[in-house]
Amino acid sequence: MKVKNRELKIKVPLLALALLALLTIIFSVKRATEPELTFASANKEADAEQRRTDANEQSEQEQERWEDKRPLRPDHNHPAFTERLKERTAMVTRYIQGQGIRDPNVLRSLRTVPRHAFVGPGEQRYAYADRPLPIDQDQTISQPYVVAFMTEALKLKPNSKVLEIGTGSGYQAAVCAEIASEVYTIEIIEELAKSAEECLKKLGYRNVFVKAGDGYFGWEENAPYDAIIGTAAAGRVPEPLLEQLKPGGRMILPYGSPYGLQYLVLITKDDEGNLQKRSVMPVRFVPMTGEVTKPEKNPEK
Repeated sequence: MKVKNRELKIKVPLLALALLALLTIIFSVKRATEPELTFASANKEADAEQRRTDANEQSEQEQERWEDKRPLRPDHNHPAFTERLKERTAMVTRYIQGQGIRDPNVLRSLRTVPRHAFVGPGEQRYAYADRPLPIDQDQTISQPYVVAFMTEALKLKPNSKVLEIGTGSGYQAAVCAEIASEVYTIEIIEELAKSAEECLKKLGYRNVFVKAGDGYFGWEENAPYDAIIGTAAAGRVPEPLLEQLKPGGRMILPYGSPYGLQYLVLITKDDEGNLQKRSVMPVRFVPMTGEVTKPEKNPEK
């Protein structure tokens, strides 16, 4: 009897230990399969916050990339844009629209650009007359109607890239810059290039880029161009300009004797690179100087 009691005393603790071990195992398995609600909730909030942060950073990066790609536009903050508005409107109504210019972008541009900001004190009273006016270095600012006619002929679009040969006062470049995305303009007279660049920057034309140099060679590093406009007359069309004109592009420039008969010539290039030329209007421009005045090395036969 004593032996059985001793065996029973030994078995009970062993069973208790085995039962305890079994319960421990079951509890551990259950805990392992249950989600940790408290920490999971905190992690979800943290993940959501991280996603918002990442999204904000990505949005800012996309905004910066968009800002980099967005074309610069004239800011129109200079007081000149609000001065002499009635005169400018009357000029467009009478001399521009009244003589057949219909492109609404061209009309808007001529109403916007303050022509009086591009002429000297002695010419201020004539700023909105339909006539060319003298500027420094024995050059001229073109007649408003001719500026409008040439600009309309280019059929500019908001994404157009324009090359101008002969910056002069900068007025024609400003008119194009109101419509096109970028305007690159070259002036062979260094003093004029500097003064035009200063004037354009002061007026807020951030999409106009001025270079002092011979326009005969164009501005190759920024080519090709959707449109090329020349504001000085020559007896031949510079070959580099034809090469820098984009297929589907348009060029207009005065052609003829610097001291005789001149015509505006409109040149178009089709998608295959073929050129078509036609005279569109008699004009009078200052002569183009530089390389174009030298004899051709391989003149056409």
